Amino acid sequence: MFSRCHLLAATLKRSFCLAAFLLAFTALLPGTASAKEGAYEAELPTGLAQARDMCALLPCAQVFPGAQSFSERMGTPPYVEAYGAADAAGKKPLLGYVMLSTDITDTPAYSGKPVVTLIGMDRAGRFVGTQVLKHSEPILLLGIPESALLNFNKQYLGKSVADKIEVGQSRPDEGVLGLDAISGATVTVIAQNQVMMASGQAVARQVGILPPTLREAARYQATAPQGQALSWAQLKALGALQRLSVRSEQLGLAHNDQPFIELWFGDLNHPDVARSLLGERGRQQLQASLKPGEHAIFVVRSAGVESFKGSGFVRGGLYDRVQLKQGADAFTFRDLDYLNLYGLQAEGAPAFDESAIFIVRNKSFSPAYPWKLAFLGNKVERATGTRSFVNFDAQVWLDDRLLVGGRPALPEAAAPWVQVWKSRALEIALFVALLLAVTVVYALRERLTRLSTHKNKWPVNGFKYTAWALSIVFVGFGAMAQPSITQVLTWFHALLFQWTWSLFLSDPFIFCFWIFIIATVFLFGRGLFCGWMCPFGSLSEALYKIGSKLGLKRWQGHLPQRWHDRLKWLKYGVFFGLLSVSMFSMGLAEKLAEVEPFKTTFLVGISHRAWPYGLFVCLILGVSLFIERPYCKYICPLGAALAMPSTFRWFGLKRKQDCNSCKACAVGCGSLAIDAAGRIDHRECLHCLDCMILYTDAKGCPPLAKERKRRERDGLLITPIGRDGYFIPIDSVPAISAKVAAGPDPRMPSEAVSPAHKAGRSGLVWLARELWDHLWPWNAGTFASQRALQIAGFSLALAASLAWVLAGSGRLSQSAIIAWWFGWSVYEVLIRLAGKRYVKDGPWWQANYRRASVMDMLSYVGFKNLLIGAVLFLALKSMGGLSA
Repeated sequence: MFSRCHLLAATLKRSFCLAAFLLAFTALLPGTASAKEGAYEAELPTGLAQARDMCALLPCAQVFPGAQSFSERMGTPPYVEAYGAADAAGKKPLLGYVMLSTDITDTPAYSGKPVVTLIGMDRAGRFVGTQVLKHSEPILLLGIPESALLNFNKQYLGKSVADKIEVGQSRPDEGVLGLDAISGATVTVIAQNQVMMASGQAVARQVGILPPTLREAARYQATAPQGQALSWAQLKALGALQRLSVRSEQLGLAHNDQPFIELWFGDLNHPDVARSLLGERGRQQLQASLKPGEHAIFVVRSAGVESFKGSGFVRGGLYDRVQLKQGADAFTFRDLDYLNLYGLQAEGAPAFDESAIFIVRNKSFSPAYPWKLAFLGNKVERATGTRSFVNFDAQVWLDDRLLVGGRPALPEAAAPWVQVWKSRALEIALFVALLLAVTVVYALRERLTRLSTHKNKWPVNGFKYTAWALSIVFVGFGAMAQPSITQVLTWFHALLFQWTWSLFLSDPFIFCFWIFIIATVFLFGRGLFCGWMCPFGSLSEALYKIGSKLGLKRWQGHLPQRWHDRLKWLKYGVFFGLLSVSMFSMGLAEKLAEVEPFKTTFLVGISHRAWPYGLFVCLILGVSLFIERPYCKYICPLGAALAMPSTFRWFGLKRKQDCNSCKACAVGCGSLAIDAAGRIDHRECLHCLDCMILYTDAKGCPPLAKERKRRERDGLLITPIGRDGYFIPIDSVPAISAKVAAGPDPRMPSEAVSPAHKAGRSGLVWLARELWDHLWPWNAGTFASQRALQIAGFSLALAASLAWVLAGSGRLSQSAIIAWWFGWSVYEVLIRLAGKRYVKDGPWWQANYRRASVMDMLSYVGFKNLLIGAVLFLALKSMGGLSA
């Protein structure tokens, strides 16, 4: 037990040491020394959201050349005016306008966060300058320079907000002006185009450059019987009411059982709704106070410690905590727009301690269309103490039953990821067809390998080499769809913290590729992707094959087995190192992931990167001429991440009993995945299928060749090769030798075991035992010899369970529960190695158990606890638990 603890501790130590090495190595690379360089996650000035003099905090002069001074913020949504030099009379001419994109729209980009942009626009509505102040786009940090986004924004200069501007080719017949996209950052630039146009048009409508938005006036339809009031529940079902709740944790504050603020708000324009909420007399009084074209909404605070009125209305009569939004328009309220609300008469209405009726006086507003109430909160970042303003909103849209003719149709712009899928539909279809074709061909691999021989592998290699070529040219350099460890880390964090479908749908090729990868890893192991479809892996092995044809074969070979057996663990150290770093800083982990050469090779190109990146790629590809796939075998963290679930692949490559004494497959294995006992390590196997070809080759497989010669000598029938890898037996065929029969079974990656507590069980009893086996790591038989360790484990289990309870009540942070869960997982590995040292081989519903190695147990416990932890995280988050 001590030796196993020592081994596990040594493995973890190497992982953290490797992470430190990666940090030091990456710090030497150009452009990666600081996480705060450029606009990536740059800190915005404190108080920017509420500062009247915006240009005292931001470089407005840089986005409006020639401007000498700027006004304070004005309008809704806000903007500032840019002035030229004063004339002799002291009058400053108006040159145009400057706006901050996040004052107008919070359209998320690839990262799920907006690109904060400062925009200058002249009096004719033409863009005159832009500057990115802050972004969270990892693809612009890892492979694509920020200058690419700046150059993209320069394309707007001179173009008008009245133009129809889209990312892609210009279409003069349709009046569309095209913009050149950034290769590999399509979603980012589509989102940025929406930000630029929405911001410019919103201000242009305010100042008269564009006509204001015209929305059809609401035509109401009665729903309640004459004189009958609707209940609170009925009003909510009709879309007339909505709830907006903000928790303290969402603002970086300590957990509170009560919400930070809970608001109910809704429509007071529909006669039935107003009558139900205010009573007939209250409705009549409200209507008498409204002028033609004015509308009323109500807001009440039903819980919380924060006021929605804020302090701005005291100083200047402005309610700066709440705002009404409809489309690109935003409406704020002053003290003159406020009426007292003394009570709500609808049955089931909540109690409240703060209330208001707000009047919307802008003619652009129509209650027939959806509108949102936005609450502006002041968020504190716990790590840095910095404050930033964040918006929380909820939407009201009257039901069809309340409007004559139903809800109006809304021609809304499609989400960026939808536009990407539509614009590349043909390419996506071809890519999916390629993935399906490769999967089908591989699923029928036994038919191909039976058509092949050791001397003629083309029935297999023809398909495999074609897959390589398409992977390199079409997938890698064409679609730039090289999967990366950064995606694994992103998915891991999203699974634990916040799943966002739009983030993963934003790159259709990567999305489809990962569906293929996940499915095939659990079916066949990592080898189908790594060996057939990985663009960089295909390029590496193609160079090895080309090298042999160019006369380098005499210098080609493998590392000695003893060195291979040591170095193959390096990639796991890289993976665990990156995973550990990502728990503290995802941005830093993304930088350290430059250990992958994929971005330099496919996404950006060697010629467009600093020389250390190019040298790294050239070194790897140069070594690939002499050693088959060195990066895949020893460094690739993505390969390590996929290797761990490959432990539990459903279908493996075939073996027969004679493989435990015959070394032919092991000698020819390019990935060195076959051990001395003839067993295949599916974590290392890259599925070249050479061993499968030998499996049924009557001339290439030594046991088959020996039997074939014996039959020919004795004049016996040469029967076909059966599924077990032997000639279909005839009476005179002797059994395999006793020595071979007594040897290890190569069909199992390790020795078969049979857990006693599951023997002879079936049905629900077996299922209950199976569930218990996954959740209860202790074995009663180990208590006598390792009582102290078992008691310590129970204590740790109770502490971990208590940690989940505290997390569920919001008294424990996400990072703390992750630390507890990690500690429990390490202990579980140790305790299972001591008492339940087995894992299942093949499909979960079968009972093929085998002895677990340390790596088997790490893979099993890590994967199982990740899924359990993710389920618990999502459940607790849905119930409002877990502090930030």
